[in-house]
Amino acid sequence: MTPDKARDLLLTRKAELEKVMKSSAEDENPVELDQTRVGSLSRMDALQGQALAQETVRRRKNELSRIEAALARVDSGDFGYCVNCDEEISEKRLSLDPSAPLCIDCASK
Repeated sequence: MTPDKARDLLLTRKAELEKVMKSSAEDENPVELDQTRVGSLSRMDALQGQALAQETVRRRKNELSRIEAALARVDSGDFGYCVNCDEEISEKRLSLDPSAPLCIDCASK
């Protein structure tokens, strides 16, 4: 995969994530305690939903960080090389995940 193609894919995915994160920002808000309106089981469901939403946000932020790091590797000319052993990352691996920082050998250790 060429660095330009990788940059395009990474920027597209970054824009998608940022759009989704912006539209789902309310999911992170604290669950209100209103016992007249919501029973304890409903509150537990709401808390569980909030926890799931927070985990989703954490994962999206992690993916954004990986994308930023990959874009930095594209800019520095290091894209496509393992950050651990400096061996070339396979084309197949990069086509599945252009933000992959490690070759398959280092990732499986």
